[in-house]
Amino acid sequence: EAGASVLLLRACLVLLAFPIYVLSFLGMWEPFCRKVFFPYILDRIGVVHDRKSKKHKLELFRNLPEFRSPSGELRLLEIGTGSGSNFQFYPPGCKVTCTDINPNFQESLSKNMKKNQHLQYERCLVAAGEDLHQVPSGSVDVVVCTLVLCSVHSVSSTLREVLRVLRPGGAFYFMEHVAAEHSSWKYFWQQVCYPTWKLIFAGCCLTRELWKNLEEAKFSELKVQHISVALPWTPIEPHIVGYGVK
Repeated sequence: EAGASVLLLRACLVLLAFPIYVLSFLGMWEPFCRKVFFPYILDRIGVVHDRKSKKHKLELFRNLPEFRSPSGELRLLEIGTGSGSNFQFYPPGCKVTCTDINPNFQESLSKNMKKNQHLQYERCLVAAGEDLHQVPSGSVDVVVCTLVLCSVHSVSSTLREVLRVLRPGGAFYFMEHVAAEHSSWKYFWQQVCYPTWKLIFAGCCLTRELWKNLEEAKFSELKVQHISVALPWTPIEPHIVGYGVK
């Protein structure tokens, strides 16, 4: 019964978003989405999400300084930096390497760098989370990733790269939206929206159970908390937040 309802409602969404499906078929949506639509929408949604998740992020990043290297430096790499909305949470003097698969956030990224001059910006790399070959193994103290694992091609490859670039004893900090409880209405709507949402929002998957990937990765210690960050009128709500130690 639920399966049939999901398919029917999915079909309705396809009709509503039909022009985008046509543009996608013609190969025109993806470049437009990457250059114009996604950076624009992420800025708008980002503002709301930042406001709602601020207290969780303050709590999450509070113990960042504990992962300084023996030299006293804190070298931090962020996967999917986007416009740099996490900079405000990093401790003074922190050496930041920005990475993003999409180079079209330059304007808002520069703005956030100017706003957060308590940090040292080392370099900005155009790179996917699954392939950070420009970053030497064991060269960073902390890796940060927020709202990115939903859209990487392979979560397990990304976590392997995270563990490779971290020094032993370094930490991986995350905050991600995840699948809702399977028996819930939220999960039903996540399934309905899934194909169209993924197309419109640059590969964002609504139903990933990312805590399972984190448990399977080889962290020596893992702290995961399930929280709710509601974004009105979106199928995004349950989140996980925490960190893993290499």
